[in-house]
Amino acid sequence: MDLGLKDRVYIVTGASRGLGNATAAALAADGAKVVVSGRDEEGVTAAAAELGEGVVGVAADNADPSAAQRLVDTAKERFGRLDGILVSVGGPPPGLLADNTDDQWQSAFESVFLGAVRLARTAAAALGEGGVIGFVLSGSVHEPIAGLTISNGLRPGLAGFAKSLADELGPVGIRVVGVLPARIDTDRVRELDALSGDAEATRAANEALIPLRRYGTAEEFGKTAAFLLSPAASYLTGVMVPVDGGYRHGF
Repeated sequence: MDLGLKDRVYIVTGASRGLGNATAAALAADGAKVVVSGRDEEGVTAAAAELGEGVVGVAADNADPSAAQRLVDTAKERFGRLDGILVSVGGPPPGLLADNTDDQWQSAFESVFLGAVRLARTAAAALGEGGVIGFVLSGSVHEPIAGLTISNGLRPGLAGFAKSLADELGPVGIRVVGVLPARIDTDRVRELDALSGDAEATRAANEALIPLRRYGTAEEFGKTAAFLLSPAASYLTGVMVPVDGGYRHGF
């Protein structure tokens, strides 16, 4: 199936590793040009080089108010256009109500929520008909995840923003989508499993709750996100797509 990605131009934030990196890889593999970002300059430069020709790395923190415009400008200067953006960011620190400090909440709000709003606003001003704005969210959009209080507080709000944005931008032909990972085998999820003191037992218990009985791979997530960002998904907007092996049992 031709997704129509050849020579289209995307920004993928948080793409030094994990889900953002896997999505950038899937986009590039199908012929798209990609601007990838990450907070660490050395890491994002290495990631861009590994992803191959047609991928440019930019050191940028989603929480930085200047990051959004720099990324859009880079896409236009290097590739002459912008067709879409996927907003991905590292998850906020784990913890319960008594564990997380005001500083942790504030930092997470700046990067996870307000940074995403800025990126979407700046991209929307640069996109034309057929453009797309995607958000990497979480299964916590539908159901809180134990031990991730900050994420549980922020992700559903960002999903609400995305749904609102879909209504607002639909009339000008710009789509908005959300992708909801659950237990994907990334460094982040392995770190969360290890918090129990027995990572293997925690993983086994989680896998028993997943109908497919396994964690997903970053590559599986990336291919799903690439499809949603592609012209092949041109009549999908305002959707929140779970990539979770069936973990969520509701419709």
